[in-house]
Amino acid sequence: MASAAILPELATQVLIPVAAAVGIAFAVLQWVLVSKVRLTPERRADGGAPKSGPSDYLIEEEEGLNDHNVVVKCAEIQSAISEGATSFLFTEYKYVGLFMGIFAVLIFLFLGSVEGFSTKSQPCHYSKDKTCKPALANAIFSTIAFVLGAVTSLVSGFLGMKIATYANARTTLEARKGVGKAFITAFRSGAVMGFLLAASGLLVLYIAINLFGIYYGDDWEGLFEAITGYGLGGSSMALFGRVGGGIYTKAADVGADLVGKVERNIPEDDPRNPAVIADNVGDNVGDIAGMGSDLFGSYAESSCAALVVASISSFGINHEFTPMVYPLLVSSVGIIACLITTLFATDFFEIKAVDEIEPALKKQLIISTVVMTIGIALVSWLGLPYTFTIFNFGVQKTVQSWQLFLCVAVGLWAGLIIGFVTEYYTSNAYSPVQDVADSCRTGAATNVIFGLALGYKSVIIPIFAIAFSIFLSFSLAAMYGVAVAALGMLSTIATGLAIDAYGPISDNAGGIAEMAGMSHRIRERTDALDAAGNTTAAIGKGFAIGSAALVSLALFGAFVSRAAISTVDVLTPKVFIGLIVGAMLPYWFSAMTMKSVGSAALKMVEEVRRQFNTIPGLMEGTTKPDYATCVKISTDASIKEMIPPGALVMLTPLIVGILFGVETLSGVLAGALVSGVQIAISASNTGGAWDNAKKYIEAGASEHARTLGPKGSDPHKAAVIGDTIGDPLKDTSGPSLNILIKLMAVESLVFAPFFATHGGILFKWL
Repeated sequence: MASAAILPELATQVLIPVAAAVGIAFAVLQWVLVSKVRLTPERRADGGAPKSGPSDYLIEEEEGLNDHNVVVKCAEIQSAISEGATSFLFTEYKYVGLFMGIFAVLIFLFLGSVEGFSTKSQPCHYSKDKTCKPALANAIFSTIAFVLGAVTSLVSGFLGMKIATYANARTTLEARKGVGKAFITAFRSGAVMGFLLAASGLLVLYIAINLFGIYYGDDWEGLFEAITGYGLGGSSMALFGRVGGGIYTKAADVGADLVGKVERNIPEDDPRNPAVIADNVGDNVGDIAGMGSDLFGSYAESSCAALVVASISSFGINHEFTPMVYPLLVSSVGIIACLITTLFATDFFEIKAVDEIEPALKKQLIISTVVMTIGIALVSWLGLPYTFTIFNFGVQKTVQSWQLFLCVAVGLWAGLIIGFVTEYYTSNAYSPVQDVADSCRTGAATNVIFGLALGYKSVIIPIFAIAFSIFLSFSLAAMYGVAVAALGMLSTIATGLAIDAYGPISDNAGGIAEMAGMSHRIRERTDALDAAGNTTAAIGKGFAIGSAALVSLALFGAFVSRAAISTVDVLTPKVFIGLIVGAMLPYWFSAMTMKSVGSAALKMVEEVRRQFNTIPGLMEGTTKPDYATCVKISTDASIKEMIPPGALVMLTPLIVGILFGVETLSGVLAGALVSGVQIAISASNTGGAWDNAKKYIEAGASEHARTLGPKGSDPHKAAVIGDTIGDPLKDTSGPSLNILIKLMAVESLVFAPFFATHGGILFKWL
């Protein structure tokens, strides 16, 4: 080797946990600041002046800020949403916990049987002259890593949901003081989730590597192969969180929209609508808990893919700890970069007007990318030797540290490009969404046609960005380059999740304002926050899908190497059949999830109609609807309906690997990756565009928008139908597809030793 890393091992061992601890401490600080917004009425009569000062007090009086009933109502609604979300997640986690136990046993049995549960050391897979720990050890530690990843994923999703439900009414109350105060509350709450998830994911992975290292010692090949279970655990929980939460939220949303807005012509979050609480609960369990688990899974898998390849490169062979954990160093610097970025939104600049919200969120993406680029350059210079070798399908490829910097940077900047393209196609500030809104003049049919066309077109630039990232990173550093490019895209995960979680929090804040009977002025502010949040949610999904493509390819490369496949030849029949079946799987999966939303929504529509028709005084607002029944319908439907799509994804690699072997499985993975990315991007963007076209008409902010409105007009009704069709596309099928392609790839990698030894039963018989 020409040189060693500048950063000594001891400094690395300190730096990673310290960065994680700083991230957790920052999350706690943001939570403390949010908790200062009181959910109890403050009276001036008790002798103390309001904390906002005498000048603000007059404004507060005008807005009815100290209206006792409004504050109490907000607190009650928040409590109902929080209870509903907690109840659903606990029910979901019971079923998911059972699955986790069964799958953990499968991992142990399959991997342990590779060498017949022998406890003797074996020749290493990649270095036959060396001895490695037995396959039984790999089985035990992979199972432990799987459980660790699964639990971290579940806890991340649960904490995110708790923080979001804690903050939604506080955002509503702050909206009375101005849009800037409400924005800061919503954004800080999102930041709590972003930093908690990024830091806890890093910390648990770091601790697992060090604890597993006590047993594995010099066998880094075995150690990092076992660590891949961490990514599998994270992603398998994310699948159920995304699908279950997505079905829940969309069943409620579609039911509330079709009966409330279209048939009864009442506002979106009107308290008379029986499905309104279920709809607000759904925002938290789908968009917050599901998205949190999803991005955690991506982060865990990209780290695991990079570590597996590094362990059989010069870093692992020569036992160089600092370069070996380069992926964790990138994530550590990412937490610090995102921390600096967050201060720009909450402390350095103040939002004073509605039209400053979206630019402020976009600046977060740009600032975090620029700061992170500097961070990557620093960590590549300090953490890598100048020259080293990377494993490339059986040979060692010589790479220099600046080339690895370029790989991470290209992933980071490709993520920003995907984010901005997604924003262009889903924000109502630009012509694509305005054209979709304009098409509502002639009814729902033209709205649907324009929306679908927009979704298909929005795939073009992100795919070119992903293709360029893959070409450059693979040319420079083989599959390791692709893995760290994915990590680069996810290195600003704390900021990405903050702006993503901000959306559902703002959406809930608007719903609470409507239900609490607050003034039209307050509702306008929360609507503006929500419209920006819709776009940021679409950007978050764009990041998740883009990173999933890179992560899946890196995992695919690691799987092909581990399964000892020299080339994947599509002209071989057994590979081609896998390819064509793999390309079909995202369609099958989408069909299952969309039909699940449809059947759950059908029950919801019938229940909402029943209540409007049979409960006296409901339309007049003199009687309360039965919210609990609607919450129960959504819960029952989502738990029941999430199992078949989840089983499809989890069982496919096992069935194909055991029956048809590793070559056919490699075809399945390639096919699913190629078709899944396209469908995911188009579905998410189509749904986002329809949603914002509806909001464009409702807001009436421009002359063009006013000609299409107001609420209740024929173009508005057509826009609501488009939005309702788009709901399962953007919040259930689209975002779940990126988990499908990642999860099948990481599962195949974990089970690769078993498939390579015992797989392909059918072809052995033929």
